Amino acid sequence: MATMIEGKRSTKTSRLRELLATRTLAIPGAFNALVAMQIERAGYEIAYVSGAAISACRGLQDIGLLTLSDMATEAERIARSVSIPTIVDADTGYGGPPSVAEAVRVFEENDLAGMQIEDQETTKKCGHLSGKSLVSVEEMTAKIEAAVHAKNDRDFMIIARTDARGVEGLKAAVQRAATYVEAGADALFPEALESAEEFRIFAHEIHQRAVTVPLIANMTEFGKTPLLRVAEFEKLGYRGVLFPVTGLRTSLQAIDRLLAELKLFGSQKDWLHRMMTRRELYSLLRYTDS
Repeated sequence: MATMIEGKRSTKTSRLRELLATRTLAIPGAFNALVAMQIERAGYEIAYVSGAAISACRGLQDIGLLTLSDMATEAERIARSVSIPTIVDADTGYGGPPSVAEAVRVFEENDLAGMQIEDQETTKKCGHLSGKSLVSVEEMTAKIEAAVHAKNDRDFMIIARTDARGVEGLKAAVQRAATYVEAGADALFPEALESAEEFRIFAHEIHQRAVTVPLIANMTEFGKTPLLRVAEFEKLGYRGVLFPVTGLRTSLQAIDRLLAELKLFGSQKDWLHRMMTRRELYSLLRYTDS
């Protein structure tokens, strides 16, 4: 989808680049199209499709079980439901460099504005768990190079995530990230840093190496990273702050409590004030009953 911004033709991919180059933004996770529409209506400018969230919605663990076809189907529905750019989590790229290249082509065709890949082994884990294993720097750079060469739209963003902090240490995470930019990554995502000071050090060391690509932080709950505000990340030098599973966790907790009370009392009437009304749902769907 293309729009006109200040007299210039703008695509979702160019808009994503523009946003991450100019200011720090909260990027909520959408686990279906309807939630993406809520994100856009609430005034957010970028949405994120989390592999962990989509896996959970399919009743799967976040251990790399989603195929490219699985993620492409869900991500396309989400991306095409909104006018804002959407970033998709491609886990480890679904295989070696040829698979990563195919993922780029598919996600470009499916209206995504950017794709994140990480340097874990194919049998990955949630980034905030212990016992992760990494691929070599050479293997990851080969994946990034394949992704860059596969792009038809030069503005489509390749976001390189490194999980090295919990495996090899912060210094190695910085070195890996700098190497990934040399391979062509458009943005960097250091996963599972453990303090505001570590985020500061990472940003400082990256900039000391004359690396100027946007930095992305992950503000997932119940993990190794303390909960920092978006404004704090801005001061630390980060442009995007992901909230990948926040909406899903909140929704699941609400449904859990509703089901318990419905079973106990046999009625949902005490929950009506917590529900979106029919009119509100129709408004979100841009649907009027004629």
